[in-house]
Amino acid sequence: MADVGDVEVIIQDEDKSVPHCPHGPTVLFQIMCRGDKSGKRFYACSACRDRKDCKFFQWENEKVSEESLHAREEQNRLKRPAFTHAEYCARFREFACLPLDQRRFCVDCQTLLLHAEWNIHVSHQLYSGDITVSQLKRPSLLLRPLENKKSNAQYLFADRSCHFLLNVLSGLGFQKVLCVGTPRLHELIKIWSSEGKIHSMKSLLLDIDFRYSQFYEQDEFCHYNMFNHHFFNGEDAAKVFRDFLSGSKVVMVADPPFGGLVKLLGHTFSKISETWRALQETKCSMSEMPMVWIFPYFFEPRILECFPSFTMLDYQVDYDNHPLYKQGKIGRKQSPVRLFTNLCPKDIVLPSEEGYRFCSICERYVSAENRHCTKCDACTSKNGRQWKHCTECEKCVKPSWHHCSSCGRCALQDHQCGQTGCYNCGQPGHKHKACPNKHKKNFQKPSAKAVQNLSKHTAKKVKRGKKKNKVT
Repeated sequence: MADVGDVEVIIQDEDKSVPHCPHGPTVLFQIMCRGDKSGKRFYACSACRDRKDCKFFQWENEKVSEESLHAREEQNRLKRPAFTHAEYCARFREFACLPLDQRRFCVDCQTLLLHAEWNIHVSHQLYSGDITVSQLKRPSLLLRPLENKKSNAQYLFADRSCHFLLNVLSGLGFQKVLCVGTPRLHELIKIWSSEGKIHSMKSLLLDIDFRYSQFYEQDEFCHYNMFNHHFFNGEDAAKVFRDFLSGSKVVMVADPPFGGLVKLLGHTFSKISETWRALQETKCSMSEMPMVWIFPYFFEPRILECFPSFTMLDYQVDYDNHPLYKQGKIGRKQSPVRLFTNLCPKDIVLPSEEGYRFCSICERYVSAENRHCTKCDACTSKNGRQWKHCTECEKCVKPSWHHCSSCGRCALQDHQCGQTGCYNCGQPGHKHKACPNKHKKNFQKPSAKAVQNLSKHTAKKVKRGKKKNKVT
């Protein structure tokens, strides 16, 4: 463990020999070790970063016995949905025909129940209210959100953000919206289209949450893993996806889990864009598919590595069920979630009633406190607050930062010059993920002196980690 270094994703072309886990084709990772320039490679789950959620692990050149392969396939089969998508659609049509007093939804199993299944779920918790047609049109309010930050975190747009997105997209003339991990936007498009609020707009939801198969037809929903571009229902679902991308003006809106690897997401979205490009019957001026990628602002450098054509907009996205990223007393005053897009920034009008204004120099809408810096020749704020220009760094920085002559950069005023360390043990030279001590039973707590040598931010994390590393 002492030789373990950083872990990197190895992007590969499609390979049928890649092993599968319940979440589809696995991803090849490379772990760099000290003294070994080549590193070691292994396959692991594309969607789950925590082995507790998906235990799959296989070294790249490991020979797996036939018995183990059969056991793996059986495990994958057991994790599949109870019904096929076609069967779920047939069940929904039968459920919709039931009288209101005979409609049941099992909260424990997250399943719409037919009359013959009531006895099986008699000891389970059932939804207490009436399941109306309006509720069937908004399954995100009926289903329990998946909130695992490291895999399938399902934070749902607040109505404010959802309405804003749809108003912008319809105003730009898009006729189709590919909703990648955005079930609430998909719902709203269907509802507004049926009510005549928007004209002839269609949407296709791609989501890893198979529960939506209960509510949407096969041309409206595909069970999909955005980290490996995998359609769980095979070629039938892939054909639905390709048919949707062809023809009318289409845009992709993606809202991935914030713990997801940007490199994998960028690779998937590039594949989607390539498919869109290949399906265009007439010449198109855009080399990329119109896209909106929703992610925290501090991932901007990584996203721009994948898509240099993208611009980060100042609009702050809120979520109903996120503990911090929402408006109100219990949320942050300013959400860090932004829109990254290859659409023309000046065409995306941000709401003036929320304080956004147009910068004629940058030719885009910015937040109220994002002031144009004449030296940087840009509206430089990333987090919604007014930033200040540092003449020595020759760039704008956060207002709480000060230039440190010892470090030669701007940092918090109470930082420890040149001191960095592991959150787990307090020692320099490695990060907490590669800490050689975190799995040792006889691990000694970092000394008070070691903690003092760290910055306050790091020291707090070290102190919190003491309880986790305490031997009982």
